[in-house]
Amino acid sequence: MPLIIVTTSPRVAPGLLSERAWEVLRSGRVLTGSAEHPVLPYLEGVEVEVRADPVGIAAESCEGTLVWLAAQDGDESFLRAVGHAALALAEPPEIELVPGSYDLPGARMLDMVAVMERLRRECPWDGKQTHESLVPYLLEEAYEVLETIEAGDYSALREELGDLLFQVVFHARVAQERADGFDIDDVAGGIVDKLVRRHPHVFADVEVADADEVNANWEAIKKAERAAKGESSPLDGVPMGQPALSLVAQLLRRGGDHAEFTPEGSDLGKRLFALVREAQAAGLDPEAELRAVARAYKAHVVSIDGLDARTED
Repeated sequence: MPLIIVTTSPRVAPGLLSERAWEVLRSGRVLTGSAEHPVLPYLEGVEVEVRADPVGIAAESCEGTLVWLAAQDGDESFLRAVGHAALALAEPPEIELVPGSYDLPGARMLDMVAVMERLRRECPWDGKQTHESLVPYLLEEAYEVLETIEAGDYSALREELGDLLFQVVFHARVAQERADGFDIDDVAGGIVDKLVRRHPHVFADVEVADADEVNANWEAIKKAERAAKGESSPLDGVPMGQPALSLVAQLLRRGGDHAEFTPEGSDLGKRLFALVREAQAAGLDPEAELRAVARAYKAHVVSIDGLDARTED
């Protein structure tokens, strides 16, 4: 006779179970370790006995079908004890695992929100942060993501993206506390609505020939959105706090080249502006181009320093 273990996900509504799980839960005696299991209120017509006796459960499963409704944390230590007890029997029972519910893609975001909620309430450091105090960390994490991409270190990219995601969730949690605030669902809902609106060739019946036409539609939709917000200039919304090379490049991209414009300022500033304009005309990203040279310079200095150290030895 088998011992059937039914698992459920804490990230899925507790009443949503697979057909196989419902079939199993109605097929034999059902046991679980806690009367507080969140699925219990939804098991209409199913009698559930609360027990935590691994040796007894292993023995009884040899006599008839037993169903164990596992805790949502996986019940790892308890199930390990049941397994050891089963192996000690002359005729160990068959043990079958039946997933009752599965995480959908993105389900771990619920864990992220729950962890952030607890940190904000219980951690003195996290509890006192503001949008303003978090700015350095947001910038630092964004640059660390950039560095892993430039280095081609994709194994590190997952961790760095997680650190950056934490900053987004953190800001949304701080915003929740304002009278005019918002939460992470508002943030996600806003970007979902924007992406659907700006991709009518995917979510509506607009047809496009190629990526260039997609980009043209995108810019036209953005222009209409700016007009609806009362923004008359294509430069409205350009973040002026970004690094100067990328700032000039974005201004030129959004505002046009304006060949008649003569920059004011120092000779160095004028030459830098002209170089960004030149890069723009060539379809290059001046920030990326200069960063590539900076990385090469760093590698050169490091190699020279290493050579000098070996010479001194």
